[in-house]
Amino acid sequence: MKTDTPPEYWLRGPVHDVPDLLQPVAHALLQAQEEIHEMMGDFPERLLWERPVGCAATGFHLRHMAGVLDRLFTYARGEALSRQQLAYLGEEGNPQEDVSVAFLLMVLDAQLAKSIDQLRGTDPQTLTQTRTVGRLQLPSTVMGLLFHAAEHTMRHTGQLLVTVRVLKT
Repeated sequence: MKTDTPPEYWLRGPVHDVPDLLQPVAHALLQAQEEIHEMMGDFPERLLWERPVGCAATGFHLRHMAGVLDRLFTYARGEALSRQQLAYLGEEGNPQEDVSVAFLLMVLDAQLAKSIDQLRGTDPQTLTQTRTVGRLQLPSTVMGLLFHAAEHTMRHTGQLLVTVRVLKT
């Protein structure tokens, strides 16, 4: 059976230079990126901040995914969030009428590329090292943060898919 659709990322082989133990993270992030671009390809700009039945807007999902990746990968490096990251967090849900779908995709793509680059530079020996999260300094590990970044991105990709379908009908 031949198809023009490529298999999901996890079936395409390893992502170049990403450590073996982090391949699932890279695969999930790249799969999300592909699906997001496919679903947003012809999305009407006028619907970017619409909230069908009170659900989060597509613009929020796109901004939030980029922001969460930035924050979780920062924590994985053992760093605290910057003022700019905290400001971005405070603004993620606010509609930005002057931004386009293309701009939000560009921001998300840049963050995904930065995240994949960080995976490439992550020493597998550090994966079980303790990291803390947020003002409360909640405990996690490098691996916990990176895997949560992937699962969180996929969760919002699914929510985005449903929201886009509802809005386009």
